[in-house]
Amino acid sequence: MKKIESYLECVRCHKTYDIGELRYNCDCGGILDVKRDLSHVDGQELKALWDSRWGLKRGVEASGVWRYRELILDVPDSMVVTRQEGNTRLYPAMSAGTWAGLSNLYFKHEGENPTGSFKDRGMTCGTTAANLFNAKYVACASTGNTSASMASYAAVAGMKAVIFIPEGKIAYGKLAQALAYNGITLQIEGNFDDAMSLVQDVCKELGIYLLNSINPFRIEGQKAIGIETLQQMDWEVPDWFVIPGGNLGNSSALGKGMMELYELGIINKIPKIAVIQAAGANPLYTMWTQHTPFKAVKNPETIATAIKIGNPVSWEKSLRAVEWSGGTVEEVTEQEIMDAKAKLDAAGIGAEPASCCSLAGAKKLAEKGIIGKSEKVVGILTGNILKDPDAVIGYHQDTLMEHYGIKGTFANKPIQIKPTLEAVKAVLHR
Repeated sequence: MKKIESYLECVRCHKTYDIGELRYNCDCGGILDVKRDLSHVDGQELKALWDSRWGLKRGVEASGVWRYRELILDVPDSMVVTRQEGNTRLYPAMSAGTWAGLSNLYFKHEGENPTGSFKDRGMTCGTTAANLFNAKYVACASTGNTSASMASYAAVAGMKAVIFIPEGKIAYGKLAQALAYNGITLQIEGNFDDAMSLVQDVCKELGIYLLNSINPFRIEGQKAIGIETLQQMDWEVPDWFVIPGGNLGNSSALGKGMMELYELGIINKIPKIAVIQAAGANPLYTMWTQHTPFKAVKNPETIATAIKIGNPVSWEKSLRAVEWSGGTVEEVTEQEIMDAKAKLDAAGIGAEPASCCSLAGAKKLAEKGIIGKSEKVVGILTGNILKDPDAVIGYHQDTLMEHYGIKGTFANKPIQIKPTLEAVKAVLHR
């Protein structure tokens, strides 16, 4: 296939830069997109090429990201940093769909990636770009999943990972990964937004390669979530994608991927994108519903630590995706998140709290009549159930009321019994 020309473009003023220039922002302060000239690309030929790679057992293109390399990053195999990420399952919602009032609900489970979250999709591309720029150190601010992923991919690539996390505000299931993968982990006083501000200053001053979603190549890798979902559905486009919103890179990537597929004629229908934010960390929701300029939430709070972000760097790209698709932005409460989690877990699927915004949001939008009860809906689950075990145990032991105001509505408490057959029978016969 003919080489596709790429360049960087500012989402705000549309100034362009060479793809090989190391930068994260435009001179005007806007964030950057990777743009491609797709005018000479045969979309059906490209789709056939991707289908021919489905099921490869080894090699770069066995990855669920690099299978779509023509829309990811033009780079030789020798430079690619991969852990065979992607290839995650698409599940029918089963009982969780019935609870949400949706008869055609599916979940794309990105918690099945190598480090247990969707971040691996972006990180394979981000660390590959770091390779191209000859980086020895990479850095990120993180509420957990990004740090776990970056530390792993940096280790694979022989780079050193420097991680900035908010002190005392990261789930142990995620912090454990960052430490295990040998990342230099710095706990700072303050929240994620403070860490994000600091890491940008550090990277600029010390020449370290930044791997937060402000990095345009991270977004390119994450586009593969949507592309792979469509391929699993034999390219039948759902009516809705429902996705949690934290730093908003994932919804940005989903929208960008759909835009490119639509431009190529690979899809002829635009799926609506619904971004779901926690009520305690909801700047995009506030902007969307009140029709006001973007304003950060100063002290974000939510049990869904992966999306406890008040000043998301990718809000402009995410807003673009929602508007282009004719979608919407919704918020869900702490109780709604954890009740949805209980239902999703009980369906045998399971995910971390932030992921369950997809189910909680889909239910809420169905109740409002925004999503039709028979429409085909794909919810994106962003992280593994074991990323935040404290939240799971707290809900089912009904101990979250004091700190979060969350009642264990569907609590499945352990039952203490005597070690006798009769005691077991008594429980099972209830």
